[in-house]
Order: sequence, then structure tokens, then C-alpha cells
Amino acid sequence: MKILFISDVYFPRVNGVSTSIRTFVAQMQNIGHTVHLIAPDYGVKTPDEAWIKRIPARKIFFDPEDKLMKYGAAIDRLAELRQEQYDIVHIHTPFVAHYLGLKLAHLLNIPVVETYHTFFEDYLHHYLPIIPKSIARSLARFVSRRQCNAVDAIISPSQPMLDVLRDYGVKSKANVVPTGLQAHSFEKANGKNFREKYGIALDRPMGLFVGRVAFEKNISFLLRTWVEVIKNQPDALLVIAGEGPAEKSLHALGKALNLEDNLKFIGYLDRETELNACYAAADVFVFSSLSETQGLVLLEAMAQGTPVVAIAELGTKSILVEGKGALIAPENELVFAEKVNALLSNKTLRNKLSKAALSYVKTNWTDKAQTVRMIDFYKDIATSI
Repeated sequence: MKILFISDVYFPRVNGVSTSIRTFVAQMQNIGHTVHLIAPDYGVKTPDEAWIKRIPARKIFFDPEDKLMKYGAAIDRLAELRQEQYDIVHIHTPFVAHYLGLKLAHLLNIPVVETYHTFFEDYLHHYLPIIPKSIARSLARFVSRRQCNAVDAIISPSQPMLDVLRDYGVKSKANVVPTGLQAHSFEKANGKNFREKYGIALDRPMGLFVGRVAFEKNISFLLRTWVEVIKNQPDALLVIAGEGPAEKSLHALGKALNLEDNLKFIGYLDRETELNACYAAADVFVFSSLSETQGLVLLEAMAQGTPVVAIAELGTKSILVEGKGALIAPENELVFAEKVNALLSNKTLRNKLSKAALSYVKTNWTDKAQTVRMIDFYKDIATSI
């Protein structure tokens, strides 16, 4: 097949959508399909540029990390896109990409599907604080319902997220296709070297969060939890790997909670060179987001044999299984800290969960299996409309 992806975000902008796109494209290409991506031009080249059609973009006032493509500049390339003879359009974000994808699918006379990557009901009020939270939630539900019903089919990264969309009133045909793990996620990494590079003692208890440092990730909960953790493990270090709009706020909170000696922000890590080693360096991976449509970082941590303590909410419920590499905790700092301390203080338990984690993800979460499911769904949609 020849597939046109469209997204308002892609590398060098780092987030789960970018990772998902790269993962699926790599596997689709490996099994003989052609994929092109329309994405914003950030003025920075990536290793993937050969299959990307970059579109001039403008900054967003409420989220300076992102850019929005110029709709007209993309439409101007219609003649070029017609020549490609695509079989299907796959939209990955709900901003310019959504409306551009609908228009191009109509003009090219091909089906259009969309992946619902982001739980906007729990996201929008963080970035538009002038709108009351209840109104922001209602607006997110209304827009999500309209957009999802406008495409031929919806792809959800998890069954709980699809259940939410059905509750919104989404009637479009749908399938659950999560993002799988690429082979390099399983490559054994050197956690010892990572600790040495970042000045972390080899015997120091270490917890880790990896992801966009954003308000909706609920990282402030992890900092409050760490206050409880260090009551039993005074030397325990919480490492935050990632970048985002909540960094300044979290630095201030860490200082207010007297966590300066137990908290380390290390910024963005390259997925190909450092991220695996970061996971391998940790004794426990901690995650408290309540708005994930999937939660790929949980799988990445498990692929390096790192046990997880996390809240099972929305998309993470489809990943987390008690005892299979993870301990599930409620959104309660004391209980969450108890589970973290149980792992930090018990090497036997850590080793047991480490082995279980690796077995679980290898059996259930490879990228090839998910990509085959995606292609099968494309074919089903293409023949049914």
C-alpha cells in the first residue's frame, strides 16, 4: 500500500505521537509498504527526511514548543500529492492536520482514518487556563466527537480510550491498535555507564520518570510521593528525563518540598543512544499520568527489565498487569511510596519483576505485530467504503 500520514508534530519535536509515527513507518517500510508524512518544518533536519514532506509552520502562543502547519502551503502541493497515488490518508493529530487530512482525502478520493493519540479532555485546560475546567472538558468532548465522526475510521491506542470515545458519541468504525516496541528497545544497555556519566552513585536507589515534562503528566504527584519515599530511603534519587512546559513549575515545587538533594532533571535523551541506558540505570520506573491513551514509556522501561510502579488509568490500564513487571498503585502518595520502597528495599522482588517485565513485553508488545494489525485495518477500510 501507499500511505499518507499527516501530523501537526514530528521529530525533532519529541513526544509520544512522534515516537508512534516513527515506529509504524519503520515497520511498514520493512514489510514493503510506502509511507510519506506531511509535518511541520521546524528548520531542523532529522534522519527521516527522505519520506517527509515538510510544510512551513507558525508558532503557537500557548505552547511555544509546537508549531502549526500553514494549511494553504500544504494545499499548494496538491498536484505533487496526486501523482503519488496514495491508497489511504492517516491523520495523527486534531489541529491543522485533521482538516488538511479530510480535505486531501476528499480531493484525492481515498479513505481517511485518524488515530486518537491524546486525551484532550484532561489536557486542554492546562494550556487554556482562562477557560473554566468544566467548559474546557465539554469543548474537548464536543470537538473530539465531531472530528472522529468526520473520518471513515478511528484508531485508538487502547480499549479504555476507545470506550471513552464511544461514550462521547463517536459512531465511526474503529479498531484498537497500540504502538509496539521497536527492536532497539530490547537491546541491552549499560546502566552503570549512564550513572557514571550523570554522577549517580552505583549503589544509590534510583527512581525514574521519562516523558514530556508537561502538566497533564501529573509529575507533581511523583514529587510529593518522593517526600514519602525518602522517609524510608533517605538517599533515594528521582530522575526526571524529558523536557516541556512544566519544568519551571516542577523545579520550584522540588525546592519547596526540600527535594533538591533527591531530585535530578536531566533533560531530553536521544532515543537511539541514551534512553535505553537511562531505563537500565533505574531501580524502578514511576509513572502517575492519568491521561495516557496508551503509555509507551511503561513498555520501554519493561523492555530494559526495569520494574514499574504506576497508576492504572485510561490507556495504561491496557498495559499494566499486577506482577507482570509492574506494581499498580492508586493516586495516593502514601500507598504509591510504599510500593516504590518495597522495590527499592528488596532486590529479590526487583529481580523477579524485572524478569517478568521482559517476558511480558516480548510476548505481547512488538512493533511488527501491531503494524500488521494496522495494515489489515487499512485494507478493511479501503474495501468497505
